[in-house]
Amino acid sequence: MPIDLPFIWAGIIAFAVLAYVILDGFDLGVGILFPFFPEKHEKDLMMNSVAPVWDGNETWLVLGGGGLLAVFPLAYATILPALYAPLIIMLLGLIFRGVAFEYRWRTKRAEYLWNWAFTGGSVVAAFFQGVALGALVQGIPVDNRAYSGGWWDWLTPFSLATGAALVIGYALLGATWLVMKTEGEISDRARSFALPLSFATVGAMGVFSLWTPWLEPLYFERWFNFPTLIFSVIVPALVLGCLYVIVNGLRKGHDARPFLAALGLFVLGYAGIGISFYPYIVPTSLTIWEAAAPDESLAFLLVGAVILVPMILGYTAYAYWVFRGKLNPDEGYH
Repeated sequence: MPIDLPFIWAGIIAFAVLAYVILDGFDLGVGILFPFFPEKHEKDLMMNSVAPVWDGNETWLVLGGGGLLAVFPLAYATILPALYAPLIIMLLGLIFRGVAFEYRWRTKRAEYLWNWAFTGGSVVAAFFQGVALGALVQGIPVDNRAYSGGWWDWLTPFSLATGAALVIGYALLGATWLVMKTEGEISDRARSFALPLSFATVGAMGVFSLWTPWLEPLYFERWFNFPTLIFSVIVPALVLGCLYVIVNGLRKGHDARPFLAALGLFVLGYAGIGISFYPYIVPTSLTIWEAAAPDESLAFLLVGAVILVPMILGYTAYAYWVFRGKLNPDEGYH
């Protein structure tokens, strides 16, 4: 039985993107919540909660983007021209956020500017990640194996709404992360933010679950025809289960459960997108087999992935293990 290399690589790329979203999502969420914690020591502690791991989380973004170029070059050549503007703005936001991590600690007079750079970079990066996702979901026109749309095709009410929803979702991840990593007033305030953000996130997921099937006949067929109709029952039920765990955990004073359940919401949302897309990598235009590189290239690259992906997983897990537990306010990354 021949090995389906494009399918395997689609799984690897999908996993890398999901790992980036859930790991860098709470980093960005902390930045989004930054202005709501006015005291300097609160901001210091918030930044120190993610400082040891934030740059390692970016590894998955590099793997996802670089992997797309290497193994699905046609998809890369189609998606990038369609999404140049939101992706460039997103990367600029990530740059400002990254620079703020270091420069904020090096100045007193301009510290407030780097506080806003940290917040602004986080909000911009999160928002335009959502915009890019929304533009991809609504479809990218392809003609003769090339992008055939215009420069502003990504700018639609759906993509803008997706951007706003992702900001809300990342803020939920950031709030539950702070609940898990901090104590006292910061944890209590983060808990008060997490409760409404959880309902807002699930509400946004509901809105897009009803909106998305009307964008493309494929999506409607996937969610409302048997046998995939069963997912229209299972996924919402699991989403409500995660919401219950978040709300119950926050009200009963649990630290880790709300964060893990918030991650569950993102995993379920991502699974829903996968159910809608498959087998397309560029929705309704290019399947994963049409966009894939030759099997010889995929096999060669898979050897490297089999070695590197476990290494990345290993050092990521080790970093989180080393910096596990509650933060000590008297200690920090800087």
